[in-house]
Amino acid sequence: MSILVVGSVAFDSVKTPFGEKEHILGGAAMYFSVAASFFTDVRVVGVVGDDFGAAEEAVFEERGIDISDLERIKGQRSFHWKGEYGYDLNVAQTLDTQLNVFADFKPKLSDDARKNPYLFLANIQPQLQLEVRRQVPARIVAADTMNYWIEKTRPELTETLKEVDILIINDSEARELAEEPNLVRAAKRILTMGPKRLVVKRGEYGAVMFTNNSYFAAPAYPLEDVFDPTGAGDSFAGGFMGYLAATGADDENAMRRAIIFGSVMASFGVEDFSCERLRRLTYEEIAGRARRLRQITHFEESDMPRRAV
Repeated sequence: MSILVVGSVAFDSVKTPFGEKEHILGGAAMYFSVAASFFTDVRVVGVVGDDFGAAEEAVFEERGIDISDLERIKGQRSFHWKGEYGYDLNVAQTLDTQLNVFADFKPKLSDDARKNPYLFLANIQPQLQLEVRRQVPARIVAADTMNYWIEKTRPELTETLKEVDILIINDSEARELAEEPNLVRAAKRILTMGPKRLVVKRGEYGAVMFTNNSYFAAPAYPLEDVFDPTGAGDSFAGGFMGYLAATGADDENAMRRAIIFGSVMASFGVEDFSCERLRRLTYEEIAGRARRLRQITHFEESDMPRRAV
């Protein structure tokens, strides 16, 4: 089944301890859609400017991603983010943000877009997320957000969360949203806000998933080379939602397997700048890392040894 993603298609300028790239393709909807496209059909709703050309279109076309709902604004430039990472690749320092066409973004959904059974609301203004949600009677709706919206638009975000099935955010965002320093207590509070599941991205430490009666944790895939973590969270979400849409399953075991595939896609995404590693990716590589992650987390049950007294 197909997925609709609404969010940013942008350009990034990124510097890490391992290299530097200027004006490379980025944006939450881009990373999400490329990762999810390995599992199912994806349609993107977003906005770009004149600087989005044939080379950028080719990234989506080669993965069979539908960008017919990607709005083009003549005479303007696309959203641009510039950031730098130190050796703690979980933390990005924003050096410059130019909203450009994204400043007045109002998602425009075609009739075909509204029919998608899976919806991912990438990190955009909560009121826009809610407007899209109410136009798309999707089977499963997942959303992302960030500290800025939590701090500046909490009432609107609270309304949006009431209509979301799965919230996918990082641990600092979870703690701030819940106003609770302990992640377990924060998760319990967030689950009273509307989402049935909370998935917490923890960068190089993996991901955890909470429901009202279950908890699941998966490690990140161990990597020696990490070049650009910018799209890791959105690649994770793409793998997670892509797996769910491809299988049509929504039980606990399916959600746990989706976490594994989310972690796998994130691991590939960080191995090069922009989506270049994902563009070179094969299904055999995805399956291999999924098997390896299962091996890493598996152990045989046995009786607990007891000291003789």
